[in-house]
Amino acid sequence: MKVAVTGGAGYIGSVTSECLLEKGHEVVIVDNLSTGHEEAVERGAAFHRCDLLDTEAVRKVLSTGIEAVCHFAAFSQVAESVSDPLKYYRNNVCGAVSLAAAMRDAGVTDILFSSSAAVYGEPDSTPINEDSRLQPVNAYGGTKLAVERMLSDCSKAWGLRTLSLRYFNAAGATGKHGEDHRPETHLIPLVLDAAAGRRDELVIYGDDYPTIDGTCVRDYIHVKDLAEAHLLGLEKLPAGCTGALNLGNGRGFSVLQVIEAASRVTGNDIPFRMGARRSGDPAVLVAASARAEEILGWKRRHHEIDVIIEDAYRWKRDHPGGYASA
Repeated sequence: MKVAVTGGAGYIGSVTSECLLEKGHEVVIVDNLSTGHEEAVERGAAFHRCDLLDTEAVRKVLSTGIEAVCHFAAFSQVAESVSDPLKYYRNNVCGAVSLAAAMRDAGVTDILFSSSAAVYGEPDSTPINEDSRLQPVNAYGGTKLAVERMLSDCSKAWGLRTLSLRYFNAAGATGKHGEDHRPETHLIPLVLDAAAGRRDELVIYGDDYPTIDGTCVRDYIHVKDLAEAHLLGLEKLPAGCTGALNLGNGRGFSVLQVIEAASRVTGNDIPFRMGARRSGDPAVLVAASARAEEILGWKRRHHEIDVIIEDAYRWKRDHPGGYASA
């Protein structure tokens, strides 16, 4: 299958491109490199430096025999989305509208959309399933939900086949691809930076939550398991698989548990201090992924937190300055 991967120079997009190529698919990456890295473009993939808002340029790429699209390209910094929502709606929503128009004009009917657990906001209960109330509390989550609904409407209007995959906390790495965000806001790479002395200390935001140790609990899913779900989704789309599916580990780990695991993996003490709670941080966010397991035949293969952190640590050790140090 010839697959276009938007955002293929980013974290999850690059890992998925790697897995697609390993399975014998032809990959065409579309990325404007605003947050991605050219060094992350998987060898063996064709690369087009192109902004999704340029509908005609995207249409030309898609008209080269593309059979399906994996859409990862989006801004994803939650705090920035709150302070500058227009930046997020222009890039994430308008970019997706432009992509859908290019797909329609090029006759491409299948798309997997990289959505997010942020569409749920602060849940009424956990674990969170796909029928939980959709109530995003920031512009990032709002843009993801808007794109889900837009794609669903396109499906009804002209037969677009679409499946939205709602990720929880992606983590881990392959030998070639890992997290290199600028700035970095994800817990595991921040913990690893503290373990390596690249960060003076880690701040834990709140230790008085109703959890096992008072710190927030989150669901960390290995990025390789996410990529595997995309490969399965591409197989299921032609058979009519639509809607939205959660992708998570199925259990949560507290901030302190992540720190303890990283200390075990690295053999280093990790300096941290307690800070005040952040507004809007739910105590527990854990996914129910039974529907993805049933519909896609998906199985998590890397669910232990030590394994996830070990893979991330290995990539960080080999790329201490990110892709620029490769």
